[in-house]
Amino acid sequence: MLAIRLALGGAKKRPFYYLTVTDSRNPRDGSHKEHVGFFNPIACGQEVRLFVNQERIAYWMSVGAQPTARVTKLLKDSVNAAA
Repeated sequence: MLAIRLALGGAKKRPFYYLTVTDSRNPRDGSHKEHVGFFNPIACGQEVRLFVNQERIAYWMSVGAQPTARVTKLLKDSVNAAA
C-alpha cells in the first residue's frame, strides 16, 4: 500500500520534513518513490514554510496512495493558504 508521509531531514535541532510517496512498509527515512513537497516547521521571515506539488499529490492519490493524518492536515493548510 502506498503512503504519502513525512520523512525527516535537516540537522540537529533544525528539523526539515519532505513529503514523500513510499510503500507503507518502508522505514520513515527509507527509500521512496517521489518527493512531492516539503514542510519546514521552524521557518521564519521570507522562508517558505510549506510547499506541496498539488498535481503530483492528486496523481498519487488517484492511484491509491493514502496520506497520513499529519499530511492530511498539511494538505488542508496548503489549500487554505492558496485561497
